[in-house]
Formats: sequence, C-alpha cells, structure tokens
Amino acid sequence: MTLLTVWPDSGPEETVLRTTDAEEIATALKEHGVRFHRWSVVDGVTAENALQVYAEDVARVSETEGYTYVDAMEMTPADTDEYRAKAVEFRNKFLAEHTHDDDEDRYFARGAGVFYLHIGDKVYAVFCTAGDLLSVPANTTHWFDMGTEPDYVSIRFFHDDDGWVGNFTGSDIATKFPTFDELRSGM
Repeated sequence: MTLLTVWPDSGPEETVLRTTDAEEIATALKEHGVRFHRWSVVDGVTAENALQVYAEDVARVSETEGYTYVDAMEMTPADTDEYRAKAVEFRNKFLAEHTHDDDEDRYFARGAGVFYLHIGDKVYAVFCTAGDLLSVPANTTHWFDMGTEPDYVSIRFFHDDDGWVGNFTGSDIATKFPTFDELRSGM
C-alpha cells in the first residue's frame, strides 16, 4: 500500500497530510512537479527480466520524458554476509539529503522504498510499493530509504549513461524523520 505523509521540515511532531489514496497522492505531488503513476504489477519480476516485462511502459516513459538510459536494480534478502554488507552500503549511500542535476524516475516492480522530498518548508515521505512510478524533478532536495532489509526490484530512468550522481547538501535533516522500517511498522 502506497502512503504519502507530509510533515513540516522542522520535524515529524505534526502531520500535515497522511493518505493512501493514489489520486490524492498524485494531486499533492503534482503541485510540486512530482509525477506519480501506478502501473500493473507482474509477479516474478527480477532485475534480469524487468525491462522485458515492462517494455511498453518503459518505452512510453522514455519517449515522453526523453530518457536514453534505463536499467533495473534488485535487492533480495539473503542470509549471507554479502547481502548484509551490500544492504548497509546501498542504504547508507542514499540516506543523506541530496539533489540530482537530472530527474530521478523510479518504478517499483517489486518491494518498497521511501522517497523523502524536502520541498519548501515541508517533507513529503512517499512510501512506494510495487506498481508505483515516482518522478522526482531535477534539483529537488530529497533522500531515499530502502530499509534495513532491502527487498525490491526497481526500474531506473536516466537522460544520459552517467546514471545516479548525487549532490549532497550536508544537512542532517534525514535523521529527524521516521525511517522506512518505522513507517512500515505503522502501516
């Protein structure tokens, strides 16, 4: 279930908006140039087959938005030291507030993750689940939390083959808001 929670950027003590209604989520985000759409979910999607399974949707988004490079990323829990190390490394990479010179479009084919958008004096936490496509406009301050046990397949869209390049703000704002795990436990 997708969840949008909006707080003042001073902290999560007051909730401005909390909704699971996809139309309400799309409307609230659209005011800030953030696109939110739902696609059909297909079982059995992996990073290896995601671009084939969603070829029509990927082509439509790429053509509409001018993306030239698309890939798929997967994190699947495993009781191995390699998974645990990768989970910590990847989670920490995205947890700090940053921007990108490019839009950040992500489709969740499986699993979940939270995009926190710091827009004006508010933080918009978008708990994305399978079927969600979220487009964070270039230069939007944000961070991402995949949780302590990441489990997802996402399709990523880029305007060039440099891929993900973050410009970190140095702010500690991300430490002041509920994590993926905390949001998930309250759903």
